[in-house]
Amino acid sequence: MAYAENKKAWHDYEIIENFEAGIVLEGHEVKAVRSGKISILGSYIQIIDGEAFLIGATIAPYQPKNTPKNYEPERNRKLLLNRKEIAGLVGKSKERGLTIVPLKVYDKKGKVKIEIGLAKAKRKYDKRTSIRKKEEKRKIERVLKQYRKI
Repeated sequence: MAYAENKKAWHDYEIIENFEAGIVLEGHEVKAVRSGKISILGSYIQIIDGEAFLIGATIAPYQPKNTPKNYEPERNRKLLLNRKEIAGLVGKSKERGLTIVPLKVYDKKGKVKIEIGLAKAKRKYDKRTSIRKKEEKRKIERVLKQYRKI
């Protein structure tokens, strides 16, 4: 079950490779994420001193009255990745000018995980062609659906 998806990332970027990472969260943040109070739109992954961080994601308080006073909804959250994965991400992102974007936050065996993607930004004409392909696919599906009813 996905708690949050970044559908805009699939539109704006061409995803080359996917990775799964854990997120370091506080207890009340885990409850908030499980209740769907997370937004990863506009967020990105940055590697600082050999560690990956989720920057720009917002986790709203689970219970606003019981939230700690020093709680920051948009704080940077550390991601749990292997050193080899981090080194690979750093090398590929610098080498080819790729970006690391969060794609989806979900639950796996009781743990909150995040799917991140190594992505290349689409140009305007790439976006138009992908939209055109989707529309053509929908038209074909509609026609096939009509023929199946007959």
